Amino acid sequence: MDWNGKPYHSLDYELKKQFGQKVYKLSLNGGMTCPGRDGTLDSGPCIFCSAGGSGDFAAPVMDSVHEQIEAAKLQVQRKMSGPGSYIAYFQSYTNTYAPLSHLRTIFTDAIRHPDIAALSVATRPDCLGPEVVDLLRELNSIKPVWVELGLQTIHESTARFIRRGYPLPVFESALLRLKEAGITVIVHVILGLPGETREMMLETVRYLAKGVVDGIKLQLLHILNGTDLARIYRDTPFPVLSMEEYLDLVIDCVELLPPDMTIHRITGDGPKKLLVSPLWSGNKRLVLNSLHRRFKERDTWQGKHFPL
Repeated sequence: MDWNGKPYHSLDYELKKQFGQKVYKLSLNGGMTCPGRDGTLDSGPCIFCSAGGSGDFAAPVMDSVHEQIEAAKLQVQRKMSGPGSYIAYFQSYTNTYAPLSHLRTIFTDAIRHPDIAALSVATRPDCLGPEVVDLLRELNSIKPVWVELGLQTIHESTARFIRRGYPLPVFESALLRLKEAGITVIVHVILGLPGETREMMLETVRYLAKGVVDGIKLQLLHILNGTDLARIYRDTPFPVLSMEEYLDLVIDCVELLPPDMTIHRITGDGPKKLLVSPLWSGNKRLVLNSLHRRFKERDTWQGKHFPL
């Protein structure tokens, strides 16, 4: 089986399998906030979240969805070596945290664009009411719809520390309802959260490996200026993962996952101008090249996930 040159079931491989060509993500801004930022949750926003709400690379919110798509296409086309299509990715903050009429307008505008192959919506499990899931089901009958859920960890002590704002059963309920609606679900996991041992991180991945999720994003913890996490780190420094530790941990995570689960992200990089630690993560090319070498060194390339 050909994994498109990578030793895991990558997003590139899955997109080419689904759409028959290269597909590029366009980061869009729906003009939303989140319940941790507007005072709905007393706890405040997640401690690792920057002012951009994890959408530091998204388009300006003042532009219409159509204008954002066209502007993002121009940026992506500079890197394209051939024909391709696009995913409309609503990334910043919580992208179902708005009146249903607003969600219907922006998502429909995106999914009806002739160059858009799929719609991807990043959100919180506690912001997916029945009417929102029904809308996503309706849109999924037009073009594929993906929902990205920020779980980060299954451990309640860590969830309270990072101010996630909801317990694990809320995630489980949202996942079940989305899957019943036929929606593709991708789950975010942060590796290296303060206080978590290696085994705790692997427990989160094992939990997801046994479930019904379609994809996973493995994200290294980034400490970014302007976040509560950065203030905590400066006041009471805590250990962060070295690149060697992270590479070995990621391979262990991948080996736990079912071979048909798409790995949408295997590292990630925060804005360099905001990055406090770990600084090595700013060199994404080095990290990815080192990771692929480590796969080979561990003799996993010819295992059940990584055939030649």
